[in-house]
Amino acid sequence: MSGILRELLCVSEKAANIARACRQQEALFQLLIEEKKEGEKNKKFAVDFKTLADVLVQEVIKQNMENKFPGLGKKIFGEESNEFTNDLGEKIIIRLCPTEEETVDLLNKVLNGNKLASEALAKVVHQDVVFSDPALDATEINIPQDTLGVWVDPIDSTYQYIKGSADIKSNQGIFPSGLQCVTILIGVYDIQTGVPLMGVINQPFVSQDLNTLRWKGHCYWGLSYMGTNIHSFLPPVSTRNSSETQSQVTPNPSSEAECSHPFSAVISTSEKETVKAALSRVCGERIFRAAGAGYKSLCVVLGLVDIYIFSEDTTFKWDSCAAHAILRAMGGGMVDLKECLERNPNSGLDLPQLVYHVGNRGAAGVDQWANKGGLIAYRSKKQLEAFLSRLLRHLAPVEAHT
Repeated sequence: MSGILRELLCVSEKAANIARACRQQEALFQLLIEEKKEGEKNKKFAVDFKTLADVLVQEVIKQNMENKFPGLGKKIFGEESNEFTNDLGEKIIIRLCPTEEETVDLLNKVLNGNKLASEALAKVVHQDVVFSDPALDATEINIPQDTLGVWVDPIDSTYQYIKGSADIKSNQGIFPSGLQCVTILIGVYDIQTGVPLMGVINQPFVSQDLNTLRWKGHCYWGLSYMGTNIHSFLPPVSTRNSSETQSQVTPNPSSEAECSHPFSAVISTSEKETVKAALSRVCGERIFRAAGAGYKSLCVVLGLVDIYIFSEDTTFKWDSCAAHAILRAMGGGMVDLKECLERNPNSGLDLPQLVYHVGNRGAAGVDQWANKGGLIAYRSKKQLEAFLSRLLRHLAPVEAHT
């Protein structure tokens, strides 16, 4: 039901408000600063504050959704546990209390009596948020609630969030690091098939007012269900990345570089050298590095690049589900890289899309939800097939089977 997606947009904005508040309100910012000094952490804080911010966002999303759609809260999953132990050895379950005062009391226990911080955090947690989008408001789709599961990454790219760099320059519209790489990810999937159905990516730190130093964000969404595909309005490619417009919309035949390297890709700084070498043959200089799996996926959604490729097994279902749903609504998707490299393109088999309902056999803990074969995010199936064809020619044979 599109009502669920509307509510997810609201809770993602409330989550973004929490993320912004932790950077902008002095009482909370001082706790974040503690995270920067690894061997000098103030011992009076019983809890890693970054983890508290993560958990609080996750629990706000869960509780708000449960209040509006009873039963759904039990099917919202993420990486964080909501149990903390304070200095007195008390186990405290983080939850959204019915009143702001009760939430202050709960947070005060976790933060060992830091009332200023507890009050600041509780205030933003209990603020009402209204969020609407005309395209979604005009849509009514009935998806049975009991078929849905939800993956949440409350604050993706936490290192960039803690570091808090606000002055990083973009490279053709893509930020290699900084607060712009922080995202809140909410992905809804079918619990029977594992297919992603709805996705929300909230980017809390898009632009900063240089006078007030306050940040504004942006929210992107998509819905793909039973032949209905809708997504949030995206500005034309030319306004997002003018230097790439020619190659993506009307290729210029006189440009040898773009004819020989028709693709652009975003990658992790930790990508394997063999993959980077092959990509340089496929994309030339049109390879961009960026932090955060959510942000790199968003770069594909926005058309800033054609492909996001990652060969390691260190992204998880909560990292990919939201963007995958949005890309499906746009005619793209997210596939298992290893299976793509092993697949015979003439077999007629469908592309190996990532699924979200089953864990990896034999794995324990968070590893059971890892995207074990790596991933590729893309906007166009035809473009992906052409990209894979070129990539396979340049990858060392051993790479396809490791």
